[in-house]
Amino acid sequence: MSAEPHLTDVLITSRPLANYLDFFGLTSADLAGQRILDCPGGASSFTAEARALGADSIALDPTYGKAPTEFAGIGRDQIALSDDWFRSNPQLFLPAGRGDANISAIIAARHHALDLFLSDYENEPERYVAGQLPFLPFPDESFDLVLSSHLLFTYADRFDRDFHLAGILELLRVSAGEVRIYPLSDYLGITAPWFDDLIAELRHLAVGVTIAPVVFRVTRSWTTQLILKPQTL
Repeated sequence: MSAEPHLTDVLITSRPLANYLDFFGLTSADLAGQRILDCPGGASSFTAEARALGADSIALDPTYGKAPTEFAGIGRDQIALSDDWFRSNPQLFLPAGRGDANISAIIAARHHALDLFLSDYENEPERYVAGQLPFLPFPDESFDLVLSSHLLFTYADRFDRDFHLAGILELLRVSAGEVRIYPLSDYLGITAPWFDDLIAELRHLAVGVTIAPVVFRVTRSWTTQLILKPQTL
């Protein structure tokens, strides 16, 4: 096992609704009647499951547009990579993310999420929009709630401070309510050296900023989320 594990690519992960609720401190009741953007959506089932609960949910990801059969292969390959990451790097995880039984349960949930995503992606393609930060193809205030997980801060080793600021301001532009971002450090648990400065700049721009604890406890350092409210100037 390498002393300094490294993810070569940005993963396209398959995560279920239950994970999102724990990432972002939400309940199923919070979603009903809300216009919600999942950015990036990857191969997660949130958009399908949230809509079943009464949300008007949309996912955006640069990989959308691929055929469902191609996405199925990518999704399964990425789940296998995640399985190996868990098993090869136990030092990065809390007890819930270690051991064969726990890891197998996580992986099974991801396969189920992938299956739900693939069905919805094929049957409701208009819910899956191709695009990427920092430029979103939506008008101002298109959503009541914008969720962004496992991109911003997670890959701070390849996306710099300027990208993060531009991406966050773009998420705020399309939100009429809140933007929630999780996690707040990279996949090795390292907080970007410019994190505090970025938060200070957002506050200077009159963005409401709250760092809040999360229920989700699998990755050792991923214990907080960022809750942002659009500019109040």
